[in-house]
Amino acid sequence: MNNSIQQPCSQPVTSLSVFFPCYNEKDSICALTKKAISVAGELCDDYEVILVDDGSSDGTAELADQLAEKYPTVHVVHHPVNKGYGAALQSGFRAAAKEYVFYTDGDGQFDIAEISTVLPLIAHCDIVSGYRLNRQEGLLRKINAFCWTKLVGFLFDLKLKDIDCAFKLYRREIFDNIEMHSTGALIDTEILARATRKGYTVTQIGVHHFPRRAGQSSGADIKVILRAFKELFKLRKQIRQTGNK
Repeated sequence: MNNSIQQPCSQPVTSLSVFFPCYNEKDSICALTKKAISVAGELCDDYEVILVDDGSSDGTAELADQLAEKYPTVHVVHHPVNKGYGAALQSGFRAAAKEYVFYTDGDGQFDIAEISTVLPLIAHCDIVSGYRLNRQEGLLRKINAFCWTKLVGFLFDLKLKDIDCAFKLYRREIFDNIEMHSTGALIDTEILARATRKGYTVTQIGVHHFPRRAGQSSGADIKVILRAFKELFKLRKQIRQTGNK
């Protein structure tokens, strides 16, 4: 795995899928979608924006459908009930049809315009994984995230600064060659662990992180945390038993 930041290359990205997992994000999804259309349109001619509604109950689903009706490049994937963050990411990756696929969360805590600094790095690797600069969360969450990243790195030999940063770019072919099972917070770890064992390479880059202005995070929910630990050791056992699958 390559953890250094490579110098940008002039090689263009010819086609790009951008998607957002959304759960009760009606106050941010409209602005985020419009900005994604603007940014992606400047970067390449062949792009799509996918909104993955994970069983929202606040009107997000209806608003997503309205955006898809208005903008031809916008598509919506609906979960009839809330299935979890990992399930939403799985749906986004599976729906992506372009050569490269980028995702960030639907809560607006990242500036999607920074994808312009991420895209050139994919010429040198298979995955570009962001890490949060000046992370906008409380001290306890920062400590928990640091310990989690260290534990995951030790268990799966992933030398990453911020395993769960929701600002990543992948070659889409990766998802034709790996399995995804996690429906919870472990999804980033599972994808990276399985991909690197297949020989795919990773480069890291810092991206800015902003306070959440709307909606409510579920990352600190004790049920989410316990589920992640349960899935973590199950994943480690699976990978040991099945190798690169």
